[in-house]
Amino acid sequence: MVLTQEEQQEIVRWMYRNARPLELAWWRFHFEDGSTEDVLKALSAFQNEDGGFGHALEADSWNPESSPLQTSTAALLLLELRASSDHPIVRGVLRYLDSGDSFERGKWKLAIPSNNDYPHAPWWHTSSLSEEREQYNPTAILAGFILKYGEPGSALYAKGTAIAAELASEFLRHPEIERHPLECVNVMLECLESSGRGEAGEGISTSLLKEAVLARMNQVIERDPARWGEYTCRPSVFIKSRQSPLYEANRELIRKELMYLAETREPGGVWNPNWRWAGFPEAFAISENWWKGRIAIENMLVFRAFDA
Repeated sequence: MVLTQEEQQEIVRWMYRNARPLELAWWRFHFEDGSTEDVLKALSAFQNEDGGFGHALEADSWNPESSPLQTSTAALLLLELRASSDHPIVRGVLRYLDSGDSFERGKWKLAIPSNNDYPHAPWWHTSSLSEEREQYNPTAILAGFILKYGEPGSALYAKGTAIAAELASEFLRHPEIERHPLECVNVMLECLESSGRGEAGEGISTSLLKEAVLARMNQVIERDPARWGEYTCRPSVFIKSRQSPLYEANRELIRKELMYLAETREPGGVWNPNWRWAGFPEAFAISENWWKGRIAIENMLVFRAFDA
């Protein structure tokens, strides 16, 4: 056991004292037999009437208005929870995606203009975006969500299929993308696989896509532990369990990451984010605490996945 029983209890106490209701329900779902419905109830507080999400669900953007980015954050959690396709939150997300809001030139916007009116990290300012980031994030996630939960034969489903086919083709032609877009492509791939789509007339070869995604993951992983404190890609970003196709070749790297996580936890608490905003210091102090709850969940899932 990398973390002692007392160290684990320190993390539990921190979560109960500091985490948002959403992250606490999410924590309880994973580690204390908490219910899916409790997480969904907490998540619903961030959903707007149009079905989209805002209100700092993505803690680096305090915009209360619905945006594709914050909606994709909700979509990721819904996929993780395996929410039912008829759940009102899921139906609301599909309604938002079908509305055409913030959808231009075949993709959903990564940042929307009203972000600039509220506290936010500089990378969610509308003038800060790179073409690569916008190409896949959040569009690949949202297209995958449609293929997972949408109604086959509907106009929205056809739209999601066309987007997924285009993004898969683009990635296969130019796979040299960085971590965050790659995570989005991988979510789309997992949705294709779990929904039984691809290899069946949609113009998407999931086998070719998976091979290319795994190859790029292995290239993107940062192999120097001395750099993990920077904004780099630790192995667990893409290697989620011992069953991962990448695990055996990176077994020693995973062992080093477990030790790194144990050593970098704040005494008596959890882990700090390894980024800061350029402005809005008072808002960031709050967001930083929100992020700590999420990071604690992610890191403890790593320990559990590798029996540490």
